[in-house]
Amino acid sequence: MLGKDRFIQVIGTAENGEEAIEKIEALKPDVVTMDVEMPRMNGLEALKHIMARAPLPVIMLSAATKEGAGITFDALNTGACDFVPKDLSNGANIARIEEELVRKVKAAAKRRMGPFFVKHEGAKEPLAFAPGSTAFRAAVAIGASTGGPPVLQHILTRLPKDFPVPITIAQHMPKAFTQSFAERLNAKTQIEVKEAENNECLRPGVALLAPGDTHMSVRRKGHDVIVEFVEDQNYVYKPSVDLLLSGVAGIYESKAIAVILTGMGTDGLSGAREIRARNGYVIAQDEETSAVYGMPKAVVEAQLTNSVAPAQKIAEEIMRAL
Repeated sequence: MLGKDRFIQVIGTAENGEEAIEKIEALKPDVVTMDVEMPRMNGLEALKHIMARAPLPVIMLSAATKEGAGITFDALNTGACDFVPKDLSNGANIARIEEELVRKVKAAAKRRMGPFFVKHEGAKEPLAFAPGSTAFRAAVAIGASTGGPPVLQHILTRLPKDFPVPITIAQHMPKAFTQSFAERLNAKTQIEVKEAENNECLRPGVALLAPGDTHMSVRRKGHDVIVEFVEDQNYVYKPSVDLLLSGVAGIYESKAIAVILTGMGTDGLSGAREIRARNGYVIAQDEETSAVYGMPKAVVEAQLTNSVAPAQKIAEEIMRAL
């Protein structure tokens, strides 16, 4: 798959994790792709050695299963920059995997590599509201793609259990992974995090994650605001950050906060434009802590941001914007 692309040169292969570590040290590649499941030393153990010795961009390939999802999130928190779900059951899947793998290898080659900050920083105490303070804003919508899961985990674990507004999240991720990701986040946070259900009400202090391969927006139903799963061929990415932000902007107007995190492409740009047009608040992740500075860059260059912050400070920015 990789060798067919004229801009990629495959300089070596390895049959297990131990051999991978040896060849990486000898050949010094720009990017490594590594299976989660390997004999003698699995991908996660090999990744820990790589990140401890000489960090470089590593893309994990994992089974599109609940167990595979859990190991993949461990790898992302250890320092892997991205992952590709590996479902080789039919020709259409193989073609999609090839396109995704080539695209992500090229993106990874461009990033300035270092172990991701979450690995070193460790857990911090959740933030707290000043006594007697009230929130002006009424909703937070977050969009993320490549490199997003560790950043989302860091942000959500910093929010207090009495967080006063609902949160909606569109993270580019396959269907088999989002429920496991939501459960993982929920186990680590003081707020509630869950995979969204169609027609579910938005509630203060609850973060709803769009299911993989599902467009999620929001709409009014009486006095409530509810999640709405929609079919729309106009959006390339699914779930679409633009679609989610557009829905949030239409309902919450100036009381909406949009957060654009790491990811390739420009998903979130038109949605952020709608948030700002209604005097909402837009936060973008900075270049230095982004695995891929595509989505945040598009919003920054369009001068749509109220704040640009490193991943470590985004939770504080959300709290300040409230």
